[in-house]
Amino acid sequence: MDDELLAVRVAELYYDENKTQDEIGALLGISRWKAGRLLAQAREQGIVRIEIVHPRARRLAIERALRERFGLADAVVVPTPENEVGVQGRVAQAAADFLTSLRPVPRVLGVSWGRTLTDVADRMPDGWATGVTVVQINGGVSLNRRPGTAATLASTIAQRGRGHAVLLPSPAILERLSTKKAIESDRTVAAVLDRAATANAFLYSAGVVGADSAHVESGYLRPEDMEELALRGAIGDVVGRYIDANGNIVDPSLDERTLGISLETLRAAATAILVVAGTPKHDIARAVVTAGLCTVLITDEATARALLEDS
Repeated sequence: MDDELLAVRVAELYYDENKTQDEIGALLGISRWKAGRLLAQAREQGIVRIEIVHPRARRLAIERALRERFGLADAVVVPTPENEVGVQGRVAQAAADFLTSLRPVPRVLGVSWGRTLTDVADRMPDGWATGVTVVQINGGVSLNRRPGTAATLASTIAQRGRGHAVLLPSPAILERLSTKKAIESDRTVAAVLDRAATANAFLYSAGVVGADSAHVESGYLRPEDMEELALRGAIGDVVGRYIDANGNIVDPSLDERTLGISLETLRAAATAILVVAGTPKHDIARAVVTAGLCTVLITDEATARALLEDS
């Protein structure tokens, strides 16, 4: 029997019949060392292919690929459910788990607002930290009757982290630049913005351009404003700032009236955690990671694969 056929037989005995290398040696009249060498040869020549089929194992490979491709410090990928039903909840849970296990625990955590982060806040366990300060990084006071979520989610994360919240008492977008500058120069607001800019870690999501945007629901922008932003090349917003596919601000005038930390602050941060899920968010997720606006990406598998394929 030549070595190739012998390698096949050794592989069958080892993998199919669960024989030890000593038992294989005794059955075939070879040493256990030769049995081991033939097993290695079987793998090298493709006679045997070892595949880890657990879903978590596949995601670990995707997470590693995301880190390497985009220079991320970390990536967390969760399975995408069929038809994406419940995908935001799964990703929000992963974000809550990530924050809970983050070491060192951030003493000051800067948070944005929106539906995704509200889901994250709701899933934070009590006692996830001790004495954390949670500070709003962009305005979020609603301009209509829609219940505001910015203050609520920041307070929830802080309370469950046995700390306190520092709230930013301002709308996200002001109608006039003069009004924005006046609010920004207020001593209380200025102190919050300074605290926000120096947070140890940032937690935020990203919005899309459309009539169902949180900015439209909150009364900051109209559906026709969204149409105009789309014509200018906007694909979504990050901490309230609308960007194109390259991560550039699309409307400087609107951006000047937007109150909160800058994109440069996110880009320079040691820990900036983007939480994003679902097919509609693929474009904005791609813009954020390629523009270097996050160091940690928490997303679903379909979004992760889209990022890797398109990049």
